Amino acid sequence: MARHVRKGDTVMVTSGDHKGSVGEVLRVIPKEDRVVVKGVNVHVRHTKPRAQGQVGGIIQKELAIHISKVSPVADGKPTRVRFVTKPDGSKVRVAARGGKELGVVSPATKK
Repeated sequence: MARHVRKGDTVMVTSGDHKGSVGEVLRVIPKEDRVVVKGVNVHVRHTKPRAQGQVGGIIQKELAIHISKVSPVADGKPTRVRFVTKPDGSKVRVAARGGKELGVVSPATKK
């Protein structure tokens, strides 16, 4: 099934604690319908040194959020995505707001 977001897309969080946050998709986890967005849902962990010579510190890590809570950004606003097949046979993602092309889903097939 085609997804409305891909790795590298700029997305906005549309619901939850981080609503309105904008970031880049670092990873898509299709089996769990989740995405990891840079700077969103950051988990902070304080660690103690466990071995001789090891240092403690603060570890910050982005955790995954559900894919339905993010939308691609077009012209600074979140948008829905449409899938359009071009005459050459390639399938592309198109922003419902403004019609901007978001990226190729599948390239043109050879005939």
